[in-house]
Amino acid sequence: MTRRSVFTAAGVAALSMQTSQAAGGRLKQSVSKWCYGKMSTEELCKEAVRIGLKGIDLVNETDWPMIQKYGLVPAMTPGSGTIPNGYNRKELHEKLNQEMRANIDKAAAAKVPNVITFSGNRKGMSDQEGLENCVIGLKQVAKYAEDKGVTINLELLNSKVNHKDYMADHTAWGVEMCKQIGSPRVKLLYDIYHMQIMEGDIIRTIQQNIQYLGHFHTGGVPGRHELDATQELNWRAVATAIADLKYDGFFAHEFVPASKTPIKSLEDAFKLCDV
Repeated sequence: MTRRSVFTAAGVAALSMQTSQAAGGRLKQSVSKWCYGKMSTEELCKEAVRIGLKGIDLVNETDWPMIQKYGLVPAMTPGSGTIPNGYNRKELHEKLNQEMRANIDKAAAAKVPNVITFSGNRKGMSDQEGLENCVIGLKQVAKYAEDKGVTINLELLNSKVNHKDYMADHTAWGVEMCKQIGSPRVKLLYDIYHMQIMEGDIIRTIQQNIQYLGHFHTGGVPGRHELDATQELNWRAVATAIADLKYDGFFAHEFVPASKTPIKSLEDAFKLCDV
């Protein structure tokens, strides 16, 4: 199972007593469902509540009722487009925006705060042309998102290791897009794993651009595994820096556990980032 395949794949009171005493930090931590593909949504929800997480990431609308049953938030859900085919293509705008409006409607009705979208791959297009096209396309749905109270998050991904040719592979490109759109409901999904690979300088970049960052993903570098001593980032320092900025969105774990006890890895990551 891969993260992207999740999008196509089609008792709370008792659990609250088991919630980790470590819960209650300044960050609302979440977890990406695809990283725990061998678990059912309900099993993952039970563990999330026990640990102290507040949301489940990258889930379809079919999962929302189960997640909300456990008092959790479906923190990030599909908006429109795919990694290779996104808003940098004008010819896709009509289709993407029709899909985006429909998904925003569903999200708003269910009180789901965020939807995800993508720039698309370059395929020979210049970054400037792609930026202009993304601005044109997303401006057409920005006011709709504002009226519905749902945030569109365009994800920043690395083009060096995982997503060759992806256009939105640097923070500056995404920030410029957000500035030109000028909407509080069009932001960036700042994936720390991906941006560490492409740029580094994580804390300062976040501090300088926090107003354009609507959501965070974690993942150890190298390998996208546990946030532990094998990784090159000081995750507690990163989490503390984000919390110090009074960020009130979700901070979602999207690492693939290499351990034989994946839930223990998730619990350890939660505690590490519970600042």
